[in-house]
Amino acid sequence: MSRRKRNQKQSDETLVDIVEVRDQAQSFMDANQTYIFGGLVALVVLVGGFLAYKNFYKAPKQQEAVAQMYRAQQRFEQDSFALALTNPGGGFSGFLDIIDEYSGTPAANTAKYYAGVSYLHLGKYEAALDYLKGFSPEGEITPIMKHGAIGDAESELGNYDAAMSAYKKAVNAGDNSVLTPYYLKKMGMLHERNGNLAEAKSAYERIKADYPASPIGRDIDKYIVRVSKG
Repeated sequence: MSRRKRNQKQSDETLVDIVEVRDQAQSFMDANQTYIFGGLVALVVLVGGFLAYKNFYKAPKQQEAVAQMYRAQQRFEQDSFALALTNPGGGFSGFLDIIDEYSGTPAANTAKYYAGVSYLHLGKYEAALDYLKGFSPEGEITPIMKHGAIGDAESELGNYDAAMSAYKKAVNAGDNSVLTPYYLKKMGMLHERNGNLAEAKSAYERIKADYPASPIGRDIDKYIVRVSKG
């Protein structure tokens, strides 16, 4: 087989895997959404409780916003993203109304993340970026989630340098046994796409060394072998 054919075959395999990673994103989030989005709910409640002592205006608004957002969160978890944004039903507010009507509350801040991810699933990537960039994360998990979702939106738009930057921020934002290897793999796939096999191998080997028991880690050897052949 000629060098050109070998390079073409490797390129085709890489592109297939990039599509595969993208297609697996939904099932990954479904399998881990209770764990991941539980952090968002906890963030809303905890910060809301703190504000109750600090400000007698914002505390009632926060409580009202949390109650109003309940149905939108349900719709989100059911993958009904368009309804979650604007019309979750039952007289409850969608994420966009929460953002507008309860501006300045932790619930409105969290709604920006939900809105961004909803638009990401709906294929409206510019809108996704607007809301994701407006979200102010706290704690250990939500910064990873924010930058990772931004990376996904940038990648879908073909802005691969921006996507790589966002994935690096996600990886460096915290150390989580589920999310960190997930975005390390996305970094590796983008490096492969750009022909940077040494950087791709480094990302994959970090997964193998630091997160071997993760879902990503259990399948990472084939990626290491592939880039090593290059």
